[in-house]
Amino acid sequence: MKTATLISAADAPQTTERIRRMRSLAWLLDNSIPLPGGWRIGLDPIIGLVPGLGDAIGALLSAFIISEARSLGAPRSILLRMIGNVAIDTVLGAIPFAGDIFDAAFKANSRNLALLARYQLDPIRSRRSSRFVVLGFSLLLAVLVAFVIAVPVLVIIALSKLF
Repeated sequence: MKTATLISAADAPQTTERIRRMRSLAWLLDNSIPLPGGWRIGLDPIIGLVPGLGDAIGALLSAFIISEARSLGAPRSILLRMIGNVAIDTVLGAIPFAGDIFDAAFKANSRNLALLARYQLDPIRSRRSSRFVVLGFSLLLAVLVAFVIAVPVLVIIALSKLF
């Protein structure tokens, strides 16, 4: 099992270039287009307007940032949290129009860069908080799945008792 490591000074030139590419991509996807009133959106919500395919392309572009974070040594808990951000962005962004508004506001790529920066500044606290978020999200997902399974079963049982 590979353990996460902090970026070493020997890798500084390559690391700096990687981080620059990640920031450029996140800016392009999340903040590159200025709107009236000081708001900014990126290409991600615009690409997401294409039904089905647009959100998949946005998720693939976001996966590059996660892959680079993994190459830089981000631990599993941070990577899972980053994947969760992209999953939320992709699933909710797939809702026609309302999802694209959510996509413009959520800015998963910028969130993921912030997670990586926090990890580099304080690895122990960042890893610990990410573990709690991943655990909480997993529990919430398990409860949701149980609810989705339990409701139809209870309805079928109630209907069978009526007849």
